Amino acid sequence: MTKKTTETLKIKWVRSFIGCPRSMRQTVRGLGFRRMNQVLEREDTPSIRGMIARVHHLVEIQK
Repeated sequence: MTKKTTETLKIKWVRSFIGCPRSMRQTVRGLGFRRMNQVLEREDTPSIRGMIARVHHLVEIQK
């Protein structure tokens, strides 16, 4: 049995979603953010990349 190593992304929420459409708010919450300047680690999957692309102006990817 081989062990898969999954890549992870560190994502930081840097801008408020006040004034953004509801779908963007839901995307930020769907990523798992609860407060500003929070840093999360998520698996590097196409679905997570798509969510980040949707709110790219509100979050930043850290290394």
